[in-house]
Amino acid sequence: MPSKTMVEAVNDALATEMERDPGVMVLGEDVGRAGGVFRATVGLRDRFGADRCVDTPLAEAGILGTAVGLAMAGWRPVCEMQYESFSYPCLDQLICHVGRYHWRTNGAMEFPITIRMPTGGGVKAPELHEDSPETYYVHTPGVKVAIPSTPADAKGLLAAAIRSPDPVVVLEPKVLYRSPREEVPDGEYVVPLGKARIAREGSDVTVVAYGGMVRVALDAAEEIDASAEVVDVRTLKPLDEETLLASVAKTGRAVIVQEAPRIAGFGAEIAAVLAEKAILDLRGPVLRVTGYDAPFPFWTIEDEYLPTPARVAEAVEKVLSF
Repeated sequence: MPSKTMVEAVNDALATEMERDPGVMVLGEDVGRAGGVFRATVGLRDRFGADRCVDTPLAEAGILGTAVGLAMAGWRPVCEMQYESFSYPCLDQLICHVGRYHWRTNGAMEFPITIRMPTGGGVKAPELHEDSPETYYVHTPGVKVAIPSTPADAKGLLAAAIRSPDPVVVLEPKVLYRSPREEVPDGEYVVPLGKARIAREGSDVTVVAYGGMVRVALDAAEEIDASAEVVDVRTLKPLDEETLLASVAKTGRAVIVQEAPRIAGFGAEIAAVLAEKAILDLRGPVLRVTGYDAPFPFWTIEDEYLPTPARVAEAVEKVLSF
């Protein structure tokens, strides 16, 4: 299998799905001639034409509103929001229309819209370029949410999103876009939505993470004096509760890692699931390692905000000693 970075895997997925299905099209700011700010769409305009790789005005609400009409007309639009925080102007379209049309039509209309966006910090970018807004999208009924942590999963989850009859938000951790390089299957490759991945087997504690925090969890697992199992959630909605519960049933302890602010973050949803369904398996409290309840800071101090392997290891040691 060829070795690719995550951004190359994303480009591979888009090209493969556009070749497979002539109804798939890409639209967004700078996705055509420039190939995207991260080069995720490079070459698509030359290969598939300007009608299927469309440069749009700088208007996120207009991008997603256009995708609504395209989906109603039978297309499978893939929207790129240039940065995660730039997607906030299109929340009205997402909440009021994208998430509701299948329900609004009593199931008569599928709504196959994919919304891609870079997410998260760790790249020393300016304000409104490093947020972790996954909870907004998870909280919207009718919308699925996926976030890869490896190049192969980036290709497979994006392919699954494009093929889904429902709208899917795919969050791509920009800190992983060009590191590390890993093997990615050639040709058509799909990772099913709603299925978590055991990134590391262990027996003493379960560390749950997603996106850029999976690598942090894996690094922490190497530091601690215990056997840590790392679960990569991969799909936030639908959530693979079965894999989570099976892991906690084995280890009896859980630490959840998220980059987003703590209050009402997605880690709280995972903690609630474990509290409701794994209470008899738990030997200690479910702990969370998170960002802080403050705007993502300027790049000079972002390392003080982001969860680190040391913070995760400290939480693991705390729950192990409970």
